[in-house]
Amino acid sequence: MRGLAAVGIAALMLTASTTTTVSAARPSDDYREVTIPAGTILHLTLQTPVGSDTSRVEQPVQASLRTPVIVRGVEVLPAGTAVSGRVTAARRPGKVKGRAYVAVRFTNVDTPGEGTTRIRTTAAGHLAPATKEKDALKIIAPAAGGAVLGRVVGGKGGARTGAVVGGAAGTGYVLSTRGEDARLGKGARVAVKLTAPVTVRVRK
Repeated sequence: MRGLAAVGIAALMLTASTTTTVSAARPSDDYREVTIPAGTILHLTLQTPVGSDTSRVEQPVQASLRTPVIVRGVEVLPAGTAVSGRVTAARRPGKVKGRAYVAVRFTNVDTPGEGTTRIRTTAAGHLAPATKEKDALKIIAPAAGGAVLGRVVGGKGGARTGAVVGGAAGTGYVLSTRGEDARLGKGARVAVKLTAPVTVRVRK
């Protein structure tokens, strides 16, 4: 009897062990690996505002997928998936020349059931608009005003003097001020390209 009881207990333990092993294996059976090829475009919405005057290189940046990533008809990454990265450039505009520039690059994506997966992408950058025309107007306008005032006060000679003085004032103003900064606010839409393939697990 004791021998039969021992055999029965051993059989129960073996059954329980097998059941546990099968149960543990089931979650991996529900997934399969899919590779997102290099060159895939990620359409993102920035969650972190960046700017040439407010950001610094290596500052963390958060974004989310605006549209899902689909590979061979399979949705690999759904819209809203979190993506993170860093500021790679933050250049202020110069007082004489040089336009402001800010850029970000993304390094991680949250993958369902796996946590964070490393990615490599191109940079998404924004160059501030040129201000040469505005700068020219800042110089011309004071010069024209000085010429009108000089003509009233001292005739043609006064007009020439007034234009020189006014122009000098405009030039001094331009040289003492910077151009526009480059900014991408929260909610800005950017697009980057994967520069290396990424393999993730998705549900079957």
